[in-house]
Amino acid sequence: MNFVPASRELLAEVLLAAGPTAPTLCAGWQARHLAAHLVLRERSWLAAGLLLKPLARKMEAELDRRAEQARDRGAFIDLVNEFRQGAPRLSPLSISRVDDSANLTEFFIHAEDARRAGDRWAPRVLDSRYEDLLWKDLVRRAGIYYRGTETGIILVRHDGQRHVVRKAQSSVAIIGRPGEILLHASGRRAEALVTFEGTQEAIALLSS
Repeated sequence: MNFVPASRELLAEVLLAAGPTAPTLCAGWQARHLAAHLVLRERSWLAAGLLLKPLARKMEAELDRRAEQARDRGAFIDLVNEFRQGAPRLSPLSISRVDDSANLTEFFIHAEDARRAGDRWAPRVLDSRYEDLLWKDLVRRAGIYYRGTETGIILVRHDGQRHVVRKAQSSVAIIGRPGEILLHASGRRAEALVTFEGTQEAIALLSS
């Protein structure tokens, strides 16, 4: 089952409910910056700045320009609706398989960036099939997420499934539901509902 269209719709609704100047978990970004990022990522050649350093400054300038325009509520709604439309037909992201690969995790994380930045939030109850797909994507990218970590890392799902990310003399098991471990892996560590097993020294290294 393809969960990306529903995730796109939920993310759009979360942004609209938050409003243009609401905080997010992305450092320095309000909801309007996050919306601008999502649009540029799918609908502008400047998205290459995510990978190519020479274009990064131009991309950031365009993101700031779009975000500034979206201070106005009406312009913000237009920006979110532009994201809601999805990638244009000529974009590789308009291909369902590419859309799945690029956006499944992206949309989940950014929805939580907007949801969990406020004082009142609760974890969503996710379809088990959706959780399985998030877990599969997490396992595929875990080595990148935890690169540079000084301790061994073992990811443990709430149902007991395990994935060894890296081995070391001292390891930490990160335990939780797939979406929560994904948030921890992607840097949203204070907001991720996970627990740890390991020595105090290893857990301290992971948290540093």
